[in-house]
Amino acid sequence: MAVTDAGAPAGGHGREITARGLVLGALITIVFMAANIYLGLKTGMTFSSSIPAALISMGALRLVGGAGILENNIVQTQASAAGTLCNVILVLPGLVLIGHWHGFPFWETSLVCLIGGWLGVAFSIPLRRALVSGSDLPYPEGVAAAEVLRAGHAETGERGLTTLLIAASGSGLVAFATSGLRILADGVLTAVSFGGAVFSIGSGFSLALVGVGYLVGIGACLALLTGVVIAWGIMVPVLTAVTSQPGLSPGEAAQAVWSGQVRLVGAGIIAVGGFWTVATLVRPIARSIRSALAAGNPARAAARQDRDLPLPLVGGVALALCLPLGALFAGFAADLGINGPMLAAVVAAGLLFCLVFGAAMAAVCGYLAGLLGSSTSPISGIGILTAMVGAALLPLLLGPADDPEARRVTVALVLLAASVIITACSIANDNLQDLKTGQIVDATPWRQQVVLIVGVAVGSLVIVPLLSLLYGAYGFVGSLPRPGMDPALALTVPQASLVTQIAEGIVARTLPWPMLLIGCGLGAVMVGLEVALKRRAFSFPALTVGIGMYLPLSVEMTIGLGGLLGFLCARALRRRGADPETREASRRRGVLIASGFLVGESFVGIGLTAVDAASGRSSTLSLVGPDFAPTATWLGGAVFAAGFFAAFRFIRGSFAEPSQRRPAGAPQFGAENR
Repeated sequence: MAVTDAGAPAGGHGREITARGLVLGALITIVFMAANIYLGLKTGMTFSSSIPAALISMGALRLVGGAGILENNIVQTQASAAGTLCNVILVLPGLVLIGHWHGFPFWETSLVCLIGGWLGVAFSIPLRRALVSGSDLPYPEGVAAAEVLRAGHAETGERGLTTLLIAASGSGLVAFATSGLRILADGVLTAVSFGGAVFSIGSGFSLALVGVGYLVGIGACLALLTGVVIAWGIMVPVLTAVTSQPGLSPGEAAQAVWSGQVRLVGAGIIAVGGFWTVATLVRPIARSIRSALAAGNPARAAARQDRDLPLPLVGGVALALCLPLGALFAGFAADLGINGPMLAAVVAAGLLFCLVFGAAMAAVCGYLAGLLGSSTSPISGIGILTAMVGAALLPLLLGPADDPEARRVTVALVLLAASVIITACSIANDNLQDLKTGQIVDATPWRQQVVLIVGVAVGSLVIVPLLSLLYGAYGFVGSLPRPGMDPALALTVPQASLVTQIAEGIVARTLPWPMLLIGCGLGAVMVGLEVALKRRAFSFPALTVGIGMYLPLSVEMTIGLGGLLGFLCARALRRRGADPETREASRRRGVLIASGFLVGESFVGIGLTAVDAASGRSSTLSLVGPDFAPTATWLGGAVFAAGFFAAFRFIRGSFAEPSQRRPAGAPQFGAENR
């Protein structure tokens, strides 16, 4: 099939929404949702399903007669709901942990996901022009998904597809040897104590995270690493020196201080940076809304590629969703023993909080999707921030929670509101990433928005049986559904436990507020630095500094190495005096390789999750025991370094000197479909 420069079939934009595409998208949603829920309950992490869904869609639709790039884009848009709707597990299991729920009731859980997901779509539609078409944010995973689609459909893109698949194969093999066979370590972390102060340094060995860093760029990576320096180079050593950690090794003491105190500083920076981001987006969002209102009329729409769902319709649906959301809060509060005027006050407060705070956090998440990508956006940080604000405000309405029952009631309401908001933010995050992919391949925004609504509906129906199945089979740490279960097999639900613990700490007035206030102060300083550097045309997002303190050290350092990779490749080309065409070809090679790294590790992660879920235990395919760990660390580091160096050499283009370039007019590798 011939493809135009925009990636659309020649002669028209081709079919987008089809019956077979909707069925395939629903099936992929269910499969990826099962993998994501298991992985999230076990490790607290989920993965973006957009890129694997795009590849599966291309392969499946070719078996039944082929499909255009836009139809495949619609399938991956619908299926991407699986990787984001599952983020509700970062908060919702807390209701089981505090003993309010003894399982996952179908209608309540489904409504949380459905209402939150549809609100997320509604929140994100006015943001498209401000954050996607009218912004220079990199959207690393959106660009990667578009490159996957374009490489798979371009008539002259066979070599580009080969590059992507080679990178995916290499990343997949490394991930399989690391997470599956365990013969390679997934990172290295060293802690050294000097006079009681503990210094930690390390890095992960994930090629996928290197790909994320390459796509993000050096500016955001430097902001991320600034947070690393503040957290691990200053705060952790100081706090370990002044606080006693009896019975813990230096590494364990550093981790305890980071998770219990330093992450709260990061949350404070995220809060200030997030509100600053919302403030800076007010005018672009207002322009986006005015533009959307004009383009919402088909007669006035300038182009198919710029048409969203009509904004009056979106606003009407968002208001209509207040009815089932209010009913959800009312039934929940009544179960907690709240009635009369207080019940009406709780419902009104819950609606206002979900709409106002949810819309603000959706804008922050959309910005983070553009800055870092969906997979590395700190959605759990947004959940923590939401729980903190809710737990601080709700006692003003209900009164002080001085006894255990009052605390349980307050925390339960906070967790319900946080579950709705984190679902809305996750879907808004995902929708904007998908819309960036659609912009690159010349898709129709309103059609993508429609199928994401369908994806949310499908996911909302299947998430409860999946949660119930896993909870019934394994239980959660601290909450086993029946006697006689093996606690060693219980799922740790780490993020939900942390959110619940923080909410309980605020309600009981035991949270270390000084750490949060320090974070707010640092956030104000970083905002000032961001403004100053922006005047010099340098990107240094204050929000990303907080993320650098909040995410694990291994994740941040690996992303930073990816940013360094892009910087070194660009500098090498400048030193060689490469012309603009050569630099653009190198950039395209880099995007394809980074995308391949993401594809390979995502697919292996899905497969290993399925194997572990089927076997009922972790590390099913492991070939080695704990004694092999030192050797695995050396092997993992060597393989990671080799992959990093190979990517540098290939992106830089050292294998193709100027004398080897193709004649003028010949297809140029890396420049197709520009």
